[in-house]
Amino acid sequence: MSRAYAPAAARRLTDHVAKLADDHPPIDLDSVDFTVRRPDEFEARFGHVLDYMARVELEVDRNVLELTTMLPDPPQIDRDFYTVWQRQEIQHGLILDRLQVELGREPADADLDSIGAKLKVLGALSHLTPFQDVCRMLYYLTGMATERSAVLAYNLLHRGTVEMGETAVADTVIGQIKRQEPGHYAFYQFSARGLWAELAPWQRWLVRLMRRISFAPVGANNEVQKADFGDVMATLGIAEDSDDFADQISRVEAELLWARRRGLKVPDYVARAFREAVELARDRAHLPHLHR
Repeated sequence: MSRAYAPAAARRLTDHVAKLADDHPPIDLDSVDFTVRRPDEFEARFGHVLDYMARVELEVDRNVLELTTMLPDPPQIDRDFYTVWQRQEIQHGLILDRLQVELGREPADADLDSIGAKLKVLGALSHLTPFQDVCRMLYYLTGMATERSAVLAYNLLHRGTVEMGETAVADTVIGQIKRQEPGHYAFYQFSARGLWAELAPWQRWLVRLMRRISFAPVGANNEVQKADFGDVMATLGIAEDSDDFADQISRVEAELLWARRRGLKVPDYVARAFREAVELARDRAHLPHLHR
């Protein structure tokens, strides 16, 4: 069984998840307007971004399978969050995928059921409570990075959509989705802070080691997807300063895991992963403006 939250932390998380469910039910498709005034121009600029985001959101089903494999006995509040989060994210993916299909693109090619051998090994070891707490911490760190990336990306996509005058998409698609992402980030941050305070020194050491060797940008599970992520960064205007983007998504992680290294603004493995994505995209030369 996983370590229980301290009573105050448990109440805070329970209230947060309940509020997340009440305030942000899955987006109603009837509230979405897929009207695009200049579909060819919008698809040329943002089509591949929609595809990447749709795939990542739709793969939440696989993410839940991974979680149940890696964390066989999580706290009940985590299970409650999975339910709320999964319903919201699936709807995000369906809406984004519908939008790209409306633009004439193929639906996202989402992997909904693959579970790697490494996760299965972690799942076997996680039946030992101390190791399951290590896996939980890795899950919270990954969740923080993923959701903070989503918050920043949706804000930038919303800005670009407004600039193009595509108000229907900006207001009813991107705008509605981006309002739901900060609550997910908050859950992971609360959870990470609470659990980190309870871990033994050897568990913290193991978390640092495993995080260093396993970090990857959200949705980037192979070289092609890393290059795709680099393309997204370029289109959203963050490829030229990837270190700043890395800083924004990893501040809490740097604070918790690397506080003893004063002056370390961004964990080196985070900065390196984003630089690699940009370089892979440049090498593939998918987008000409990557060569500016």
